[in-house]
Amino acid sequence: MSQPTALPQSAAASQHSQLQGVTLVLGSAIVWSFGGTLARFLSIEDGWTVVFWRSLFAALFLTGFMLWRDGPRGTVTLFRNMGLPGIAVGLCFAIASTSFILALAYTTVANVVLIQAGVPLIAALISWIVFRERVSLLTWLAIAAVIAGVAIMVSDSMSGAVSPIGDALAILIAFVFALATVITRRYAHVRMTPAVCFGTVAAGALAAIMASGLSVTPPELGILVTFGALNFGLGLALFVTGARLVPSALAALLGTAETVLGPLWVALIHGEIPSTNTVLGGTVVLVALLSYLSVELLRQRRVRA
Repeated sequence: MSQPTALPQSAAASQHSQLQGVTLVLGSAIVWSFGGTLARFLSIEDGWTVVFWRSLFAALFLTGFMLWRDGPRGTVTLFRNMGLPGIAVGLCFAIASTSFILALAYTTVANVVLIQAGVPLIAALISWIVFRERVSLLTWLAIAAVIAGVAIMVSDSMSGAVSPIGDALAILIAFVFALATVITRRYAHVRMTPAVCFGTVAAGALAAIMASGLSVTPPELGILVTFGALNFGLGLALFVTGARLVPSALAALLGTAETVLGPLWVALIHGEIPSTNTVLGGTVVLVALLSYLSVELLRQRRVRA
């Protein structure tokens, strides 16, 4: 008599957890989408200075978040248990966050954000090469479409309209973010909040060495607090907490909100209109990504059913 009541309760609990995950991952995408807009409010010439202060405030936010959620002893335990996978994920986020700030000095926000739309497909490609995970024909077609879309986008850099350095950094961001996704999937039992906190500390330490100076004005400091703690730190906390509760395809689909909203905020607030090639290439990337993720999400639902 106990099993018939246990199954509905289990299903209800699963649906509740997935709803929490959807809310958290979608929230992270929306929070991150304001990154380019906030960066454009800063007039600091040295990008390393921005990286330092953004990483510092993100690290403080994440540390406070873990202390509030897990307590001092729990926070220490989390850092001890993250191991090499956590260190690798932290370094990936350190490279991604640093490259994001530096790329904005060379290319448009739209180029940076739209190139990152291919992260789920790059992750699938890395999984196939490194772990020999089976990749479907649909995935290969989507990867080919993303490559074509990115090629259209970066064609501006070939003509001199956009610096190739900026597009190269944007591609690097997509690659390391995909690598972090693969590592997180392979080590799903490892809590990654301390890992991303470690990544912010590593990025801040490197920026402190590379920066020509760390002094900023009080108004700039206020923007940097928002840029680091809320945009970067809160986004990381929401993502690594929610991504464990939803299927990977659904998490990636929700993450495309950043891709769509990021250039939109910058265009509306700062008047930074993407080029024709960026819009065309970005459309190809988004259509390929949304088509692939929609089909994959339906497949996962059939499997669960």
